[in-house]
Amino acid sequence: MALMPVADALSAVLAGAEPLPEEMVALDAAYHRTLAHDLAALRTQPPQPMSAMDGYAVRAADAADLKARLKVIGEVAAGRPFDRTVGAGEAVRIFTGGVIPNGADAVIIQEDTAVDGDHITITEAASVGRHIRPAGVDFREGEVLLAGGSRLSDRALSLAAAMNYPGLAVRRRPKVAVLATGDELVMPGSQPGPGQIVYSNGYALRALARAEGAETVDLGVAADTVEATTAGIRRAREAGADVLITTGGASVGDHDLVKRSLEAEGVDMTFWRIAMRPGKPMMHGRLGAMRVIGLPGNPVSSYVCAFLFLVPLIRALSGRKVIHHRRTSALLGRDLAANDQREDYLRARLEAREDGTLIATPVTQQDSSLLGNLAAARALLVRPPFAAAAVEGSECEILTLPE
Repeated sequence: MALMPVADALSAVLAGAEPLPEEMVALDAAYHRTLAHDLAALRTQPPQPMSAMDGYAVRAADAADLKARLKVIGEVAAGRPFDRTVGAGEAVRIFTGGVIPNGADAVIIQEDTAVDGDHITITEAASVGRHIRPAGVDFREGEVLLAGGSRLSDRALSLAAAMNYPGLAVRRRPKVAVLATGDELVMPGSQPGPGQIVYSNGYALRALARAEGAETVDLGVAADTVEATTAGIRRAREAGADVLITTGGASVGDHDLVKRSLEAEGVDMTFWRIAMRPGKPMMHGRLGAMRVIGLPGNPVSSYVCAFLFLVPLIRALSGRKVIHHRRTSALLGRDLAANDQREDYLRARLEAREDGTLIATPVTQQDSSLLGNLAAARALLVRPPFAAAAVEGSECEILTLPE
C-alpha cells in the first residue's frame, strides 16, 4: 500500500464524525464541555437601571450647580429598592448595585458631596446618566451570548449563570480507550529486566485526550499475541469506547500483531501507512461505531500522531466548531536540509523576540524514541514533502504544542 498523504489520512479519520448526543449537566459540571446549542439570555442584565457607585441618586437638573443643597429622603441598597419618587431638591443615598429610584437620572459619588445632617451639598456638578448602568447594558433577554459548539470556559459559566441557566445542554464526552501492546513493556516503578522498557505512551495519550474533553479508559498492556490483543479490543467495545487507541505493534515485523488482530475482530482498515515523519506506521479503521487509531510504539511517533489525528477527532465527536489545529508563522532558528517525500513534524523550541516574533529552533536530534526532546519542545515545525533547504531566519509554519 502506498503511503497516504497526511491531509488524506486526516480526512479519513474525520469522515462521518458527527457530534455525540447531548445531555443536561449542572453548571458546575459543564466546565470545558461543548455547548450543544446556541444559548440565549433568559433575562435582561441589569433588569433596571442600577448605580455603578456609592453616592446619591439625584435629578441632574438639581445638581448641575456647585453648592446646590439637597435633602436626603431615604436610602437604596442592592436588593432593597426605594419605593418613592425623587422630587425637586431631593436626593437618595444609594449604594453600588442599587436600583435607581423613579425621578432620579444621575448619581453623584459620595466623594463629591458634603454631608450636613439630612442634607448634602454638591461639590461636583452632575450630568444625566452619570454613574448609572442602564437596563440591559450587559445583555437583554433573548440575546444569543454563547454559541453552540463552543467549549465552555470559566467565564462562559459565569455568563450562563447570569443568564439564569442552572444547567446546560452539552455534548456527551467521547470515550477514548487506550490499549498498549508489547512484551517488552513494564509499568513505571518496576525494575525493567533485560530488553524491557518502562511504559510511558499511555500517560501522555490519556492526558491529551482528557485535556480535549474526552473520558478515558486504560486497558493496560497486552502481550504480543493475537489472543491478548483481540481480548483488549473486545474490552474496549464492552466499555462503550467511541475511539480505541492502540499503541505499539503497528509496524510490519513478525511480532507486530495489532493490524492482524484488528482485522480478525472485523475492523475495516482505512489505511496503515502515512507519508509523515514521525509516525509512518499509523493505522485507522472502524469496528461498528467504534473508531480505531493504531499508533506506533515509539513515544514521539505515538504522541505526534495522537496530537495530529486524535485531537481533531475528539473535537469533531464533541461537536466543537473549531476542529483543526491552527498553524502559525515563525522564523527558523537554524538551517534545515531539503526534505524527502514525507511530511515532517520537527520538535522545536520556541523563543519570542521583544517585538513578538517567534523563533522556532528544531532540536538537533529528532529520533522518535527521545522523550526528553519531546518534553522540551513547545511546537512542531511543519515541513511539506520535498521542501527545499531552508536557511536560518526564513519563515516557517508551526503547530504550538499544549502546555
